[in-house]
Amino acid sequence: MTNLGDLEVFSRVIATGSMSTAARALGLSPAVVSKRIKRLEDRLGTRLLQRTTRQISLTEAGQGFYERVVAVLAGIEDAEAYASGRSSEVRGTLKISAPTSFGRLHIAPHLKSFMDAHPELAIHLVLSDEFTDIVGGGFDLAIRIADLSDSSLVARRLAPVRRILCASPGYIAEHGMPQTIDDLKKHRCLPAHNYDAWRLEGPHGALNLRPDGMLVTNSSEVIREAVISGLGIALRSTWDIGPELKSGKLVQVLPAYEGSRNVSLSAVYPSRQFLPAKVRLFIDYLAELYGPVPYWER
Repeated sequence: MTNLGDLEVFSRVIATGSMSTAARALGLSPAVVSKRIKRLEDRLGTRLLQRTTRQISLTEAGQGFYERVVAVLAGIEDAEAYASGRSSEVRGTLKISAPTSFGRLHIAPHLKSFMDAHPELAIHLVLSDEFTDIVGGGFDLAIRIADLSDSSLVARRLAPVRRILCASPGYIAEHGMPQTIDDLKKHRCLPAHNYDAWRLEGPHGALNLRPDGMLVTNSSEVIREAVISGLGIALRSTWDIGPELKSGKLVQVLPAYEGSRNVSLSAVYPSRQFLPAKVRLFIDYLAELYGPVPYWER
């Protein structure tokens, strides 16, 4: 039977992406970590890792093995928490991936109360506008704003996401208010940085609109600042521009059209029979914090 410690070493190497970093975290030497990975591969009769001078990557067998190891270790952690009667007294590290703007605006300000309630739990929050590889990156969960109907990951819906077309009063005063969806062709639009089509729902059903944009950027926050400054019309989530709508810095354009209702705010995590207490508690915390009518809509 495989040594449980070898599984923990293997999991930490993948999570950190480095044998030396994993060794420091585990209080071992890199040589010992390498030897234990080799012992695990010899026992299984297959190579789990591809090693180069610069990086470590999983083989196909290693990827499937890692996914199952993560589930095993999570199950052990959950079982220990249950048996010790401390399922609400979580400890260790919770690694989270979240979109950059949302994480800054609606996760970071609320971490204190959660961490005060769980003082032995450390948070590792990674902000990125790209979809991260949860398993490969060693994440416990990710917060995603997307249509996850085809996702293979387990997802819990945290809140609805309402996206509207908007512009500054200054832009409207200079260029006029669009009256029909076709009028957008005459306006300066600010598409998302990844050039995805605007998926809208209107009086006649769903439609995809791919606006031409003169501003090219890899930052969603740049688009936000551009629309506030009066550069054009953008499709933005109300969680992102709620204060500007309330203050009048932005106004809604073509209110009969909004972003696809299939897009929502969700917490996603690998499929596991046992969800670690630290993950469950954080997801419950966010679900209660946001709710079916999130605070940025009130």
